[in-house]
Amino acid sequence: MYIKPFAVEEWMNEYEVGAKYNIAETCVDSVSVDELFDLVGEDKNAFLQEFCARRLTYGDIAGAPAFKEGVAGLYHTIKPEEIVTTHGASGASHHVFYSLVSPGDRIVSIMPTYQQLYSIPEAYGAEVAMLHLKQENDYLPDMDELRTLVTPETKMICINNPNNPTGALMSREQLLEIVEIARSVDAYVLCDEVYRHLTQNDEWSESVADLYEKGISLGSMSKVFSLAGLRLGWVATHDKAALASMASHRDYNHISCGLFDEALAAVALRHRDTLLARNREIIRGNLEILDAWVASEPHVHYTKPQAGTTALVYYDFDVPSRQLCHNMYHATGAFTVPGDCFEQEHCMRLGYACDRPTLRAGLAAVSEYFKTLEEEK
Repeated sequence: MYIKPFAVEEWMNEYEVGAKYNIAETCVDSVSVDELFDLVGEDKNAFLQEFCARRLTYGDIAGAPAFKEGVAGLYHTIKPEEIVTTHGASGASHHVFYSLVSPGDRIVSIMPTYQQLYSIPEAYGAEVAMLHLKQENDYLPDMDELRTLVTPETKMICINNPNNPTGALMSREQLLEIVEIARSVDAYVLCDEVYRHLTQNDEWSESVADLYEKGISLGSMSKVFSLAGLRLGWVATHDKAALASMASHRDYNHISCGLFDEALAAVALRHRDTLLARNREIIRGNLEILDAWVASEPHVHYTKPQAGTTALVYYDFDVPSRQLCHNMYHATGAFTVPGDCFEQEHCMRLGYACDRPTLRAGLAAVSEYFKTLEEEK
C-alpha cells in the first residue's frame, strides 16, 4: 500500500533532537513521573510498589477500567465501554480509518490539518474531497462549501478542533451545523480533539462525540496532559457499529495497550483539573508572549489562535518555507515547522507551549535571522 510521506513528522524526526530552541513542539511543556506525582499529590512510592509487584501480562485487553473511567470524565455523555484505547492519538486516527474506510468511500476532510486525516483514507482507496480553510474566515469551515462537498455517498467528514496548525476553535453552534450536514447523509463526523480543553477561556470544550450519535472523538495523553511518552490515546463514540468494527480490527493491530501507560494515565486523569489548570496557565501566558512578538516583528502576521498550542505565522520574505526554516535552523538553532508540511506557503508553524525561556529565546532567534534576510534584500 502506498501512502504519501508524512511531511510534518519527517521534518520533526530530522531536526527536533538537535534543536537549540524548540518552538516547533506541540505538547504542553512535558512533565516527568516525579513532577506528575508532585503536581497531583499522590504517593509515588506506593504507586510504584504496587505496580512493580504486578506480573507483566497483556493486562485488560479492552483497557484498564480506571483509565477508561478517567477518559469518560472528559466527556458529558460517553461511557467507559464506548472508549477504544490506542497507541497514541496517531494510533487512534489510523485505527478509525483502518476499521471504517473501504476503497471507493467518499471522505471529506479539511486543510490545513494533521496529515493523517486525509492521507490515510486516501491510501486506503477512498475518494477524498478537501475543504480548504481560509485565513480570511479565521480558518473556520465555510458551511456552504461543506454542503457542496458532502454528497449522499459521503461516509465521513474529518475535522480537527482545536485546529493544528492554526489554533482555530469551532463553537458549539458550528459543530452542530456540521453534525446536521453529516446527519443529512448518515455520515460519521471524525474530530481530532487532541488539543481539546486547551482554551484561552474557562468555557466547556465541546466534543463531537457528545453532540452526535455518529460523532467520533480522538484524544490522547500527549498534548493536553503533557505525557506524550506514555504513547496512549483513545477513540470515543456512541456508534455501536463503529465500536464493534474497531474492537474486531483491534485484535489485528495492537491487542492491548501498556500496563504502565494506562496505570500512570489513570493517576493523571484522576487529577485532570490540576493538570488542566497548570497547562492552561502555560498556554495563556505563552500566547501573550507570542502575540506581543508578532505585534513587534515587522515581517510577520497571523490570525491569533483561540485554543491549542500552535500558530500559523506568515512572513513577508520571498523565500519558500522549507528553505527558510532549514536555513534558520542551521544559522540560529531556532526550530519551527515549514508551512509546506501543511501545504501552505510563506508561513511556519510555531508551537508556543514550551517553557517560557525557550519560547522567548526562540522568538528572538527568529527575529535575528529575519534581520539577516532584510540585509540581503
